[in-house]
Amino acid sequence: MENLLLIEQAELELAPGLNVLTGETGAGKTVLAHALDLLLGGRARAGIVRPGASEAYVEGAFAPSPEQLKELREGEHGELLAQDAEEVVLGRRVGADGRTRAYLNGRTIAVADLRTIGEALLSFYGQHEHRKLTLAAAQLEILDGFTGPEQTARRAACAAAYREVRELSDRLETLRELDGARERELDLLEHELAEIDAVAPQEGELDGLRAGRERLRRLDALLAAASAAAEALAGGQGYDGGSDAPGAMALAAEAAGRLDPLAGVDPALDALAERANALAIETGDLAGELRDYGERLEGEAVSAGENGDHAAGGLQAVEERLAALERLLRKHGPTVAAVLEHAERARERREQLTGAAVAMEEVGGHLEAAQTALERSVVGLRTSREAAAPRLAEAVREQLAALAMPDAAFAVELSPREPGPAGGDSVELMIAPNPGVPAAPLREIASGGELSRVMLALMTIANSGSEATLVFDEVDAGIGGHTARAVGERLRELAGSRQVVCITHLPQIASLAARHFTVVKDATAGSTSTRVERLGEREVLSELVRMLGAPERDPSARRHARELRKAA
Repeated sequence: MENLLLIEQAELELAPGLNVLTGETGAGKTVLAHALDLLLGGRARAGIVRPGASEAYVEGAFAPSPEQLKELREGEHGELLAQDAEEVVLGRRVGADGRTRAYLNGRTIAVADLRTIGEALLSFYGQHEHRKLTLAAAQLEILDGFTGPEQTARRAACAAAYREVRELSDRLETLRELDGARERELDLLEHELAEIDAVAPQEGELDGLRAGRERLRRLDALLAAASAAAEALAGGQGYDGGSDAPGAMALAAEAAGRLDPLAGVDPALDALAERANALAIETGDLAGELRDYGERLEGEAVSAGENGDHAAGGLQAVEERLAALERLLRKHGPTVAAVLEHAERARERREQLTGAAVAMEEVGGHLEAAQTALERSVVGLRTSREAAAPRLAEAVREQLAALAMPDAAFAVELSPREPGPAGGDSVELMIAPNPGVPAAPLREIASGGELSRVMLALMTIANSGSEATLVFDEVDAGIGGHTARAVGERLRELAGSRQVVCITHLPQIASLAARHFTVVKDATAGSTSTRVERLGEREVLSELVRMLGAPERDPSARRHARELRKAA
């Protein structure tokens, strides 16, 4: 690990069997817990990067058994593990800004995938884990974990059935609400759709109608302008009311005729003559088109209203159409597109309401089938729990006897509750630490030390058959004396078949370690830093003396420390 909390750099090479990590209060023993939490995909806590460093890095190299390697290779990220690889390396990098990256054998993976792989290699029980035993959900998880892998599938099926029941119930309730107001809403929808369909608005129509209205309003002016322009081009009565005056068309033709006799004499004049001829032709064409335009306007005026009534009929039709469209815009607008969208939504809603009765019957049938499936799942979970509960209680009693609680009574009680994603059972762990005392819920009477031992017993049972490394962070909280020795013996017993790491403050446990590390705080260089040291036998004795609360050279304390090591 690098730049983690107060540690600039540290490396722990753990041995097979029991490894312990000790140190004075405040020295930073929990740094290993932080490091392992990061390797297990935990959230990076604020201030976890060493002050002054840009990032922290934690790496863990694991040597899995062939069975574990086979299981990992068959998993989602098996392609990252070479067939001849004998170790798995997990890494986590945390920036000072809180951003993190996860690695498997040097390749980037998602943090969730790091968690999945890490949990297959490591089981970590933090110093507050025993408090979770007081939670009903945690007690149910423990019982189901003890029941076996089939229980996981049963719980998944129950959760799926429960979700389906909830979704179908919500859907049915919605349909019932629809049915209550169906007729009233249907009448409104039918009225709105009839109104919109009667008008049948088209996108882009509004601008065209408004332009057409303006044209019809000025039809007389348009006709007069076209006639006057055509007369000016073609010729007719003079503007002063006198004799006929030549039009622009005749004048252009006369200008071209004056130039034609001299064609071929001067190229410059020939070019001008060509333009004069083109102007004469264009003037004639324009005069004809203006006459045609005027005739069309006269036709529109005649068809719209007789005897000079001009475009009154056409204008009225346009005004009426615009008024109908604007009424729709005020109700459902502000645009024709919005009116059409409203109509589409209304049709969908009408269809939904029309089919509500049929849908209610269909959803009701599905709900009944889902409820039956949920009931089957609840019964299946309860049956397996009823079978496992006495076996779990007996196993815990055996473990507690080895943890200096030989007379403790322990039971697992089931009671029915409203079905949920985890079934229809509540679990209560019951304990009577001393004989003659009635058993009561664990959360009510167990002391911190008793909770720690019950947790150790439960975690030992839950991990039976697993090859993952076990890590306990101050599982010995609240105990001491012979009880501490019993807990240590249990930890060493566990370490006989697997690797165990224990962060502890008790010499009775630390003395049993196959390998001992200590965390030392150094504040002599003007800044505080922490280092992790592996202890030799001489240093182990000194650390045990410190843990006994005696001066380093105290002869009786050193004798006691040697006796603890000898007994180990």
